[in-house]
Amino acid sequence: MARLMDLDSRGELTTVHVRLVASAMGVTERAVWYWLAAARTEGRLSARPRERTAVTPEIRRLLAFWGGNTAAVHRELAAQAADDPTACVPSLRALQRAVRRDLSMGERAGLRGGEAARRAHDVFGKRPALWRNACWEGDHKHVPVQIDVEGELGCPWITWFIDCATKYILGLAVTPHAPSRDAVLAALRASITRTEPFGPAGGLPALVRVDRGKEFLSTTVTAALGAFAVPVHDLPAYTPYLKGTVEALNDAVEEMFLVSLPCYTHRQKLTGGRLADPDAPPLTFAAFVALLLDWVRWWNTEHHPSGLGGLTPLEAWNADPTPLRDVPPEHLAFFALEDDGRTRTITTNGISWRRHAYIAPWMVGYTGTKVRLRHLPHHVGEIEVFDASTGRHLGSAHLAEQASPEQVRALRAARTAAARRLRADLKAAEKLRRRRFAAATTPAPPRPLATLTAAEADAELAAADGRDLQALALPGLLPHAPVPDGWVLPRTTAHAEPERADGDPADPRA
Repeated sequence: MARLMDLDSRGELTTVHVRLVASAMGVTERAVWYWLAAARTEGRLSARPRERTAVTPEIRRLLAFWGGNTAAVHRELAAQAADDPTACVPSLRALQRAVRRDLSMGERAGLRGGEAARRAHDVFGKRPALWRNACWEGDHKHVPVQIDVEGELGCPWITWFIDCATKYILGLAVTPHAPSRDAVLAALRASITRTEPFGPAGGLPALVRVDRGKEFLSTTVTAALGAFAVPVHDLPAYTPYLKGTVEALNDAVEEMFLVSLPCYTHRQKLTGGRLADPDAPPLTFAAFVALLLDWVRWWNTEHHPSGLGGLTPLEAWNADPTPLRDVPPEHLAFFALEDDGRTRTITTNGISWRRHAYIAPWMVGYTGTKVRLRHLPHHVGEIEVFDASTGRHLGSAHLAEQASPEQVRALRAARTAAARRLRADLKAAEKLRRRRFAAATTPAPPRPLATLTAAEADAELAAADGRDLQALALPGLLPHAPVPDGWVLPRTTAHAEPERADGDPADPRA
């Protein structure tokens, strides 16, 4: 229209121009002449703006208050307009059209379900293709499968690292409980060493990308990788899309492997939440680890993940010509080990550490040698011994008086029984403390249901007094002995003069 008005102002506008614009816009010539008439009389070059409902900040606040319920927001606006005759309330359909037009799908989902629902409508970029060992990603995976751990059911955890370029699982560690830094160090050691069952991949990466897990960011882990000049990139919290390779692996292992195991906790339920086979025998810890390692071998050697051009992770790894940086075995002896920080001496009893003795056959002839100790976190049954002057690795030492498996099981059973008794006592105490009230249908103070007689209350209070050790002390039961002659008596007032035990007045002393 601006071009046609420019031609019209210079007197150059013809029917040919109008016909050309109408053909390009897909409208009739009459419509174009109508637009020109409106532009000459009203001065507008576009369609007349329509009055429509818009989402104001107040409507956004009400949508957040009512959880994205547009009908509830309309009722709220109508209730407010009842007190203000000048207020104009749009219809429900107009308000719904305005919400769909002015708010994106992500905003509407966020108002209904929060940040997680809004993030589901975000667009995430894809990282550029890299080379092998350019970046590793590590994470913990909570396994939704109950396994038998020495007679008790529990869900294990997997700690593993994957190469971002080739999708190769470099190493893992499985723990029957929540992992700590020793699991991260064990998985890192298995990833760096290019041996079975995860070889031939491995070596030193250029970068390790993890989330904000305290196990990955511990001083021991960062120092172990920092010794080889490998930085650890700490990602922001609640941003799984920034380490999408390992997150995709976590989803894949559950969909492709864990769902087929017995005692899978996310299995389909029957009516009432019952399992189809609640008596299925669980796997042992060793059997689960063996099956998991078989699946990892299948993933690395037979599976064809998307993004590799039809190659398996092993084929993609071997096809990459990027040189590898291996770690000498003598350097790995220090990897993942915490330094004791003290110099100790080998005695005839071995090495004393944490008030325990550690011995080994190689210590014969080394009595009097100054040594330094290194150990894995939380592993007190075995330590690594190094010469204090040269730093040479002398060997491993084991706890001399380690308890037998039978003693450990008996101790664990006793601790479980004690915890069960305490839990029963606490539960009984909570029942005594709980108060129940009658159901109310009208506004009224709560009316307690349980009532006690005076005799029952006195009996319970007497029982409580019987457990008061201070009340049972009875300090007035034994009579006091006479005051010895050599004791200094306290100063008295001027109205009374103290007397000694023999009847003579006592001299006041300061």
